[in-house]
Amino acid sequence: MPLVHISLRAGKPEAYRQAIFDGLYRAMHETFNVPEDDQFMTITEHDAANFRYGASYLGVNRGDDLVYIQITANNTRTAEQKKALFQRIMELLGENPGIRPQDVFVNIVEVAKENWSLGNGVAQYA
Repeated sequence: MPLVHISLRAGKPEAYRQAIFDGLYRAMHETFNVPEDDQFMTITEHDAANFRYGASYLGVNRGDDLVYIQITANNTRTAEQKKALFQRIMELLGENPGIRPQDVFVNIVEVAKENWSLGNGVAQYA
């Protein structure tokens, strides 16, 4: 049950943003075994004054098309699954909407299963 927050510079068309949603869901489905219809994602757009990044931090040459992706997920995935997820996200977002590998920034925040309520005030995974 990942919750995904995506941040990018403002101005991309709807089809571009939808392609990010589609690619992320597909990557999570393939590598994290996320079930059908488990799609909880938001995109937040920022103007240039409110979007900052290290253009060459750790030798990665980022540009203004940088996309921040933060995934909150249960702390049940292996390091291998996480690496596969990072790779698959980069591949799929490269295919559509055409984001350069250097501009795909992913962070996973792991939480215990009992930290979720998916509605109705119930801790469904506890």
